[in-house]
Amino acid sequence: MDPPSTAPAPPAAEPDPQPGTDRLRGGSLGLLDIASSTMANIGPAMSFYFGFGLLATTAGVASPLTIVVAGITVALLGNTLAQFSRAHPSAGGFITFVGKTFGPTSAVTTALLITAGYIIAISSVIAISGGFLENTLHYYFHWNVPWILFTVVLTGLAVLLMIRGVGVSTKLAGYFFAVEMLVLVVVSVWTIAKHGAHLSLKPFEPSHVKGGMSGLAEGFPLAIYMFVGWENSAALAEETDNPRRNVGRAVFSSIGIMSVGYVLFAYATVTGFGYDVDKVGSSDVPFIEVAHGTLGILAFFAYIAGLTSTLGSLISGTNSQTRLLFNAGRERLLPAFLGRVHPARRTPLNAIVVFVSAGMLIIGGWGLLHIIGGKGTMDPVNFFGESSTMGTILILLVYLASNLALPFYYRKYRPEEFHVVKHAVLPLIGAAAIVVPLYYLAKPGQATPYDWFPYLALAVLVVALVYALVLVRRDPGLGERVGSIVADAE
Repeated sequence: MDPPSTAPAPPAAEPDPQPGTDRLRGGSLGLLDIASSTMANIGPAMSFYFGFGLLATTAGVASPLTIVVAGITVALLGNTLAQFSRAHPSAGGFITFVGKTFGPTSAVTTALLITAGYIIAISSVIAISGGFLENTLHYYFHWNVPWILFTVVLTGLAVLLMIRGVGVSTKLAGYFFAVEMLVLVVVSVWTIAKHGAHLSLKPFEPSHVKGGMSGLAEGFPLAIYMFVGWENSAALAEETDNPRRNVGRAVFSSIGIMSVGYVLFAYATVTGFGYDVDKVGSSDVPFIEVAHGTLGILAFFAYIAGLTSTLGSLISGTNSQTRLLFNAGRERLLPAFLGRVHPARRTPLNAIVVFVSAGMLIIGGWGLLHIIGGKGTMDPVNFFGESSTMGTILILLVYLASNLALPFYYRKYRPEEFHVVKHAVLPLIGAAAIVVPLYYLAKPGQATPYDWFPYLALAVLVVALVYALVLVRRDPGLGERVGSIVADAE
């Protein structure tokens, strides 16, 4: 048990509008479940396949160093999430953490920002799941089935699985992750062994970072994006046994494993290309090309890893992110129907359907804009880069707010536990580090449509803030409901 606090207690919880009907199934997940779900959400194969080529072009041969810096930065963010989850585990995740600290207006604003960011980001995963399957079947069998058909079928199956239960869907996502991770490691080790006579330490020498610190900083957002999903376990707190302990453990173990893994994959890739980053950047999927050049059968398994990665990320990401939407509806930060669970399965049925449907609508709308703009049909790989970038901008804003909130939360509610390093220094360094990718994602002069994204993000922020101000004014009791349901409360 936590020691008694002499600090002002958070506002009292308002009674549940329908007691016993809006709680998720507690104790369904253990540490291994939420850790594997988190890493499946990150989707190392998917993220690395479609992100590393541009990262290598931007940061140069020493791009693995950019990954190291990104891993350290994400670990700083992980400290913030772990400290919040230890004090106040909640399915609301960032929404609860920011809202308990800065008040109901910030809670509603955060709810809209993070929901919009995650829906836009998950639309990229939804699209690439069908797109990657189309590419795989075309490569091996020369089939030409439209990717959107695969996307609809795979997404529908994933939704049915998630409605069935968080335990079964999380375990399946974990199995998918195990497959992709095994393939990535085997291909990487085999590639390094094959080039054993010509290995170089250039990828780990700062002098080989393209453009020095500016190149490192410019590649930083790309490296950070490869870790998005590291926060998955926090929103699963209500269904996790001992969330105060296990959420933090899942966060740090996932970040550590992914950091080591990405460095290994990056080193193997640049080694396989003879340390020629121009060739890496010109390849459609550098890692698969390396696998093919190392041993033909490895390329087949690399394709399988890509498929399991997209499906695992789709399932685990939707599972986690719909819990935020569900909790916001349960607390009336968003429409109340989102806060209802399946009567038998205890899964957030309405939130899942709305979340995935919104992602599909974004894909359709984005494709329509391509047609109107005269660009023809939409390529799922290009859409993956575009929509994931837009979603990441909104998500980074929430990361920033959460890091700024942690010192204030502990000083206000748990002053006897306040630790200068854990609760002030580390989150403030993390906040400063987040400013770097935000700047490079928002700086002027980028190609279209990326040059529009900062303005779109600002518009979302303004709309969210206006909505929050209106809602809080109409519902004075909203502040008492934010974070009112603690994950391990009896």
